[in-house]
Amino acid sequence: MTTEPTSQEPQSEEPKIKVDTDWKTEAQAEKKRLEEVEQKTEEDPETTKLPEASFRGLLGILASQALMGLGVQQDPSGKGVLVDLEGSKFTIDLMSMLQDKTKGNLTQEEAAEIKQLIGELQNRFVQIAQSVSSQEEGHVIPDGESEPQNPSGGIIDPTA
Repeated sequence: MTTEPTSQEPQSEEPKIKVDTDWKTEAQAEKKRLEEVEQKTEEDPETTKLPEASFRGLLGILASQALMGLGVQQDPSGKGVLVDLEGSKFTIDLMSMLQDKTKGNLTQEEAAEIKQLIGELQNRFVQIAQSVSSQEEGHVIPDGESEPQNPSGGIIDPTA
């Protein structure tokens, strides 16, 4: 009488595990390369040195701050972008104050750069403020009442 193995009987063959040592060698080589790069970076202070302080650098920092409040940053939920109109207005006003206080002490290039940067940020501010306003007008909660809004921004849909 011959018996055929059934699905309930344990099979005598176990799966064979292949160990690939190539990936270990590659991982160790990559680790060594990364350690060498890290060591070179620690030895060379020029690679970690901050840029020299300059008027252009200051403008860049202020412009970045204003742009962050104007929706450059994605909302973590993925539903839109974060907007902080009050913070952006404050930063743009700081730049205008800086322009007034440094008048006559800037090179022509610096004066033109701050003037252009403030103008571009103000135009973007107006566009984003209008977008926030139009999205707030059409935002109604299910029970029919208007949802309280934050006039200084919040999360907006940049495609609306």
